[in-house]
Amino acid sequence: MIRRLASPLAAAPGPDRDSPTGAPSEAESAYAWVRLLASVLLSTIGGVAMWSTAVVLPSVQAEFGVDRAAASLPYTAVMLGFVLGGPVMGWLSDRFGIAVPVAVGAIMLGLGYAAASQAAEIWQFTLVHGLLIGIGGSASFGPVIADISLWFERRRGIAVAICSSGSYLAGATWPLIIQPLAESAGWRRTYLGIGLFCLAAMLPLLLALRRRSPGAGEAPSPSSPRKAASLPAGLTPNRLQLLLMLAGVFCCAAMAMPQVHIVAYCADLGYGSANGARMLSLMLGAGIVSRLAFGWIADRIGPLPALLLSSSLQAACLLLYFAADGLMSLYVVTALFGLVQGGIVLTYTLIIREYYPSSEAGTRVGLVLSATLAGMAIGGWMSGAIFDATLSYRAAFLNGFGWNLLNIGIAGWLLWRLPRQLQPPFPPIRGGAGLSNKPA
Repeated sequence: MIRRLASPLAAAPGPDRDSPTGAPSEAESAYAWVRLLASVLLSTIGGVAMWSTAVVLPSVQAEFGVDRAAASLPYTAVMLGFVLGGPVMGWLSDRFGIAVPVAVGAIMLGLGYAAASQAAEIWQFTLVHGLLIGIGGSASFGPVIADISLWFERRRGIAVAICSSGSYLAGATWPLIIQPLAESAGWRRTYLGIGLFCLAAMLPLLLALRRRSPGAGEAPSPSSPRKAASLPAGLTPNRLQLLLMLAGVFCCAAMAMPQVHIVAYCADLGYGSANGARMLSLMLGAGIVSRLAFGWIADRIGPLPALLLSSSLQAACLLLYFAADGLMSLYVVTALFGLVQGGIVLTYTLIIREYYPSSEAGTRVGLVLSATLAGMAIGGWMSGAIFDATLSYRAAFLNGFGWNLLNIGIAGWLLWRLPRQLQPPFPPIRGGAGLSNKPA
């Protein structure tokens, strides 16, 4: 029996149409799940680039004798490095496979953390974070998520959710590792150790990623039509790309306030940086649950409704921070924030895979996820600047809420304008007799 045929060519026996090598498709195979595990580990290790500066921010500010906005610049530089590196690493992945950009990224992370540990001035510390740590870390974010989306069809939402949880798993674990090490050994020795660990742990994991992804490097064919063909009049593929990138900037400019400044916020309130580091870990640990839950939700209601739901809940939680200034209330609101905001970013990858061909996944996903990190960079710096101007984070929370409303507007408009894709872009692969992508 035939589950679904995209064209008469799809029914012809012979090589699988999703495989550039002519081998049978391995989508949702046992190897795909092993590859997913390796991708999560890589994303978790490489994700240290996103979170290390937030943990050492108070120490760096004190050592270099700068204000809060200047001490936030290394984080902004990292995010801008992700912004520039994401599309480039995605392009490399589309052309040569994911192993190439991940290998380059691991080497850049090792060199970057070693160089940052020797910085004598804040500008040197910031420059290294942007050029080496940020660009190197970008290889383990967007490109890895785009790659794993090619290996799953029916369970793509949950697979992308698991893979994208690596950055949150990094945020849940790395602060708990870095904070006590920085207090006992100093942030410089801690940074040097991080660089050595990245090299030692990431390069061996590349062995699991040597195989090229299904559909990688292929041009669209009649049997795998462009999903952009279903876009409504007036909304071109590039315009949709731009809207998704703007939505990414807006949501993450809002998200950056708690994620980047929660450690400093707790220290300012007198609760200490250790409580702040635990809150950051709690937020991002809850974000893992949120990612998985919204991956499951997106598989059932679609990525656009899931985006609107998660973004609306994030906006509501930002307002809750106005009523939370006690230690326990901060823990509760931070946990709630983590539980609702994790679904936003993963939906962008799912939307790209729904409306664009797989051969463009790395580049297009890289562009959108780079835009989300641009939002984090803008939001992280802006929140520090607002604090310096007002000596309070209340205005910064309100600023984040305003950016969040812009994201909700785009998500709502896309949900209204874009047609729902009722079927996956490729025939589902089911094991056993009776359902196959070949004639019975």
